Amino acid sequence: MAGDAGDAGDAGDAGDVKAVVKQKYGEAALRVVGGCSPSCCGGEADPVTRDLYSDAEAATLPSDAVLASLGCGNPTALAELKSGETVLDLGSGGGIDVLLSARRVGPTGKAYGLDMTDEMLELARENQRKAGVPNVEFLKGEIEHVPLPDASVDVIISNCVINLSADKGQVLREAFRVLKPGGRFAVSDIVIRGEMPEAVKKNMELWVGCVAGALEDQEYRRLLAAAGFGAIEIEPTRTFGVEDARAVLEGAGLDVERTAREVEGRIMSAFVRATKPDEGR
Repeated sequence: MAGDAGDAGDAGDAGDVKAVVKQKYGEAALRVVGGCSPSCCGGEADPVTRDLYSDAEAATLPSDAVLASLGCGNPTALAELKSGETVLDLGSGGGIDVLLSARRVGPTGKAYGLDMTDEMLELARENQRKAGVPNVEFLKGEIEHVPLPDASVDVIISNCVINLSADKGQVLREAFRVLKPGGRFAVSDIVIRGEMPEAVKKNMELWVGCVAGALEDQEYRRLLAAAGFGAIEIEPTRTFGVEDARAVLEGAGLDVERTAREVEGRIMSAFVRATKPDEGR
């Protein structure tokens, strides 16, 4: 979605977006506790969230951490984490990527998870306890205002969360601030190619469902560069055809058949990479 990242867009103002996201993801956490699998944009066959983690990765984690995954990729693999690094997950949800990251960076490293939803934080901390992973800390806060010092983390990851923010420019500026020089930004997100129909952009259900608030790929690049990042790459990992688009649009109150054909091929999951320049080089 092109435009000013400081503007919540057509779906509503920043307060509306934040309140609805908080409510929906709190409900998702409660469904997991009740034994159900939530999804970011629909049912269990949701094209955004399916098939993200290997069986080997899932086997190392509590089942609730896997059930609570609402992502669109596997940023822990994308980030190529190294022993001893400090990692921050923006919008950590049930904690799956934080726990995987903590294992990758080892006992000399640390993984932070940041989330604004009390229910998700409670679920994540319980998953940490079950997993027995000590080098993890879950923080309450907003991804637009990270409660960590400047230049304090080596790697920032995120999984289908930045698209939910009504001020993506601020999110990227905060990411740049807390990264050390030479630090890496390595996120999975929903990215758009071309314009979305107005009916999609105005739909709050689709904003919460990861589509209406997603950035157009060139706008994502522009905002990363404006924040100070270099070495920017956007790599599509899954482009949604018409069948996938139908699944994403289901329940949004739109003409599914017509809208699915309008957005076919324009919605994609992608790896987004960038680097904070190293001042010593």
